[in-house]
Amino acid sequence: MEGALAHPDCLEHADCGVSWRDPLRSWSANEQGSRDMSEGDDNRALVENYARGGFARRLEFGVSPALIVIDFVNAYYLEDGPLFGGEGIRAAHRGALELLRAARRAGIPVFHTNLRYEKGGRNGGLLYRKIGALACFAEDAPDGRFGRFVEGLEPAPGESVITKQYASAFFATTLASTLTTMRIDTLLISGVSTSGCVRATAVDCCQYGFVPIVVRDAVGDRASAPHEASIFDLQAKYAEVVGLEEARKYLRRVAGGAAPMRTTQDGPG
Repeated sequence: MEGALAHPDCLEHADCGVSWRDPLRSWSANEQGSRDMSEGDDNRALVENYARGGFARRLEFGVSPALIVIDFVNAYYLEDGPLFGGEGIRAAHRGALELLRAARRAGIPVFHTNLRYEKGGRNGGLLYRKIGALACFAEDAPDGRFGRFVEGLEPAPGESVITKQYASAFFATTLASTLTTMRIDTLLISGVSTSGCVRATAVDCCQYGFVPIVVRDAVGDRASAPHEASIFDLQAKYAEVVGLEEARKYLRRVAGGAAPMRTTQDGPG
């Protein structure tokens, strides 16, 4: 990918101003602050194990990104919603608003996803049977509020909506072919929930050959444990996990028309 960018551990790139850290070590340090010594030792051992296996190498950022906002609908956001996620979702909403504004300023393509099922969940398969709350997205659901986009994150004119029935935004949809046709090489990922549809989308994104960038401040879950575990594992195996400010700096550079720098370092130091 000519002109792409990969940042090594603990480096602030003078050319683009994006600072990076080793998220596995950062995760371990955060966990140790709230757990006893023996569990802290376990976390250090885990990070060392991952390092020996060569996990968490850096993926090169591309020059043609798009943003996807996954499933930010009222079922997750309203307190009476069947999938309500509390402060974890509220915090992600605030981050997603900022990220969406930055993406629109940069002029990159924006995709939104939602869930929709035929009457009685006829086309929902086993996932619909497994998760009872998905009934709120069926055509015959008694309350249509829950399938609507959260205020502030509604699709703007010209932004695509991918309606799905399963966790990944790629599964049984046109997303991959659309991104390929648009010559997108990188996908910024925000939305809910981190351990569910965000994770599934990021994994498929990698498998389809698009660089997945999960924006930590713009994804959320109903509990911190599955959120943090998913963030850890995504960075280790499938995606790049960055903060909101890092994502905004990347978008400003893309909008400025300058190809990101390339570095020969591809993994944590």
